[in-house]
Amino acid sequence: MKLAFNQATTLKNSNLSKDLNLCEKHGYDFIEIRTMDKLPEYLETASLEDLNNYFQSTTIKPLALNALVFFNNQSKEQYEATIQTFKDMLETAKTIGAPYIVAVPLVTKEKFLKSEIHKSCVSVLKELSTLASPYEVKIALEFVGHPECTVNTLSQAYKIIEEVNCDNVGLVLDCFHFHAMGSRLEDLQKVDISKIFIVHIDDTEDFPIGFLTDEDRVWPGEGAIDLQGIFSILKEKGYDGVVSVELFRPDYYNLDAEVVIKKAKQTTNNVLTKMGV
Repeated sequence: MKLAFNQATTLKNSNLSKDLNLCEKHGYDFIEIRTMDKLPEYLETASLEDLNNYFQSTTIKPLALNALVFFNNQSKEQYEATIQTFKDMLETAKTIGAPYIVAVPLVTKEKFLKSEIHKSCVSVLKELSTLASPYEVKIALEFVGHPECTVNTLSQAYKIIEEVNCDNVGLVLDCFHFHAMGSRLEDLQKVDISKIFIVHIDDTEDFPIGFLTDEDRVWPGEGAIDLQGIFSILKEKGYDGVVSVELFRPDYYNLDAEVVIKKAKQTTNNVLTKMGV
């Protein structure tokens, strides 16, 4: 199984150039690039062509642009801005050869009926699918395991994907988000494995459902998530895509970036080896 590094893991103690060089050094296959901060920072002193040239000359490759955020249940003005942002991301993905764009649902204190959320997500994702088709870029919907996210369980996200029914629209399965709002292994058993585009591996401290936040994440294998259960099902169903390590732990931001990148790979490989994947 190929291994990727998500830049959230060194969000406060590194930058894109440093992450790329360190991930290349320590043998990662792919990187997920943060488009809301790390890519704009990089482009202050370099270009997308420079980034593409880097990827052409090294073994590490771009996995995804992360992310198109809060795409559903928007006002007309917000929606138009989201579409323009997505079009810009498609051009970026084309230039550097990134096969995926991650799409994150709206996080808000405002109440929406589940039917309204479903309808909006399906409508927007169908349009994004049409826009992405000529670029051969796929859209990976990432449900977020928090009460204020409009799409926060695997079951809810998969129903959306089923209705969208487009080959270039699928899911990010993040183990933390799966655990954080109580998604069930039996729901994962029902998922068409071809619809899981990316798997995020992580772990977490053992707080109750609904109280977990990204900052509670810990090294894979050192927390409360049933990684064995999740990866057993993925293996059984034949998942052969990329596993991307994504941690937001503030304590880890106080470490040297190379220490974090090296240990993230080590702990991830330990878990995957133990599970035989």
